[in-house]
Amino acid sequence: MLAGVAGGLANYFDVDPTILRLAWALAFLATGPLALLLYIICALVIPREPEITTV
Repeated sequence: MLAGVAGGLANYFDVDPTILRLAWALAFLATGPLALLLYIICALVIPREPEITTV
């Protein structure tokens, strides 16, 4: 929900975003700063979805 990493990956892999968010939380509890660093890297590297504007 912070940078949309879990939501974007869930959309790409066609799974529920809640499952990936829980996986990130468990990974953070298990590995600590490593999971946080990976999340930040994903947030910077994964391109944003283009915003659709309707006129």
